[in-house]
Amino acid sequence: MSASSWVSTSVPYLTPRQSGTGDAWGAEAAARGRRGGQRIAHAGEVPAPADVAELFGIAPGEPVVVRRRLILLDEEPTELTDTYYPIGIARDTALARPAKIPGGAVTLLAELGHAGVLVREDVTAGMPDEEEHETLRTAPDEPVLRLTRITLDRDDRPIQADRMVMPALRQRLRYEIRIG
Repeated sequence: MSASSWVSTSVPYLTPRQSGTGDAWGAEAAARGRRGGQRIAHAGEVPAPADVAELFGIAPGEPVVVRRRLILLDEEPTELTDTYYPIGIARDTALARPAKIPGGAVTLLAELGHAGVLVREDVTAGMPDEEEHETLRTAPDEPVLRLTRITLDRDDRPIQADRMVMPALRQRLRYEIRIG
């Protein structure tokens, strides 16, 4: 897939979906005549990595819930995504179990009373580590994009943090900002 053949926007992934609908990725891919899927590699409690702990305002190593996924487009790896949740929000919920969540995690968060109202994203580029290179099937000299996203609720409390790794040559990220 060339850089111009897929344009990704964040908004559909930040908005709760109607009950009984599929996840945002599957819907976006289907709207373009493609198949979007994911493989959940792990879901459950883990010690917070230092960068996630900083985003959540907790000490490194404190427990958080993570969902580790390989995102697929037409059965080809397109993104590695680790999504973290504060333990007080996610413990003993579907977020901590390795199964698909009807409507996606953002929909479940909203049903649990945790709606995001502010999102901050940082994007950097670099070379993949060996595991990322193998999993994403990148060329030997192909860089990756690393997107880190924190979602805050109306009280500025973090409810979700995402760390994504995407082959840079297969992505174009679009940000639309309306002022006034």
